[in-house]
Amino acid sequence: MSCVNIKVEGLSLEVPYFDQGGNAREKSWLSTLLGAVTAPPMRRFATLLEDVSFEIKEGGRMALIGRNGAGKTTLLRVLSGAFSPTKGRVDVQGSRQALLNLGLGFNNEATIAENIFLRATAMGISPSVVRGMVGSILDFSELDDFAGRRLSTLSSGQRMRLGFAISTSVQNDIMLMDEWFGAGDAAFIEKARRRMNDRVEGSKIVVLASHNFQMLREICSTGLVLSHGRLIYNGPIKDAIATYKEICHAPAPAPTSTDAPRAVQE
Repeated sequence: MSCVNIKVEGLSLEVPYFDQGGNAREKSWLSTLLGAVTAPPMRRFATLLEDVSFEIKEGGRMALIGRNGAGKTTLLRVLSGAFSPTKGRVDVQGSRQALLNLGLGFNNEATIAENIFLRATAMGISPSVVRGMVGSILDFSELDDFAGRRLSTLSSGQRMRLGFAISTSVQNDIMLMDEWFGAGDAAFIEKARRRMNDRVEGSKIVVLASHNFQMLREICSTGLVLSHGRLIYNGPIKDAIATYKEICHAPAPAPTSTDAPRAVQE
């Protein structure tokens, strides 16, 4: 059996978007309207991650650190398999559990019980196994009395509880997290914290993006610092946090040619 491992080599990710051009702040509403009608949109490419390389071996606990927009969540999505890199290679050995968007994959018109099947099946769990998990998921999310209701009738907090209960219903080799779960009342948060701790302890690799330095020091042994989609530091968590603080207090660097979006006329 192969060891659980994450290896990233030369990872870059570009995503397309359309830009109408011009500075909206400097335009009147009429010129903005006319420009939208007459000016052809430009297809541009934004670089979200650029030439990122690292490896996490079995037993690793890595923190992803950086300012908002640095690329932490994007990197987690690549590691989860949701995004494919534009360049480079991502090799993940082991089953993955991603706590990124707890509402992803839900259907508002389906019942709560049906959504458990939909979400769990999308996670790769066979329907026969899901059938035996429905009761425990409803119990943990405290939605036993709502199983036959449509998802659209739930509050945002109830949907978060359901998504968390499904996403953490099984133990996987690799745990990918974007911040620590903190939604719901005090009793549910404490219950969720206990399950999160249990899943983290049972995981062979943990990758956690957070701005909570105390928690990162307690959970992670190493840290990877991102800035504008580039890897700035990869090493011990104490030094990673120190590097991030230096970046926050340093003046913003002048943009380079690689920072500018590339445009293609459509």
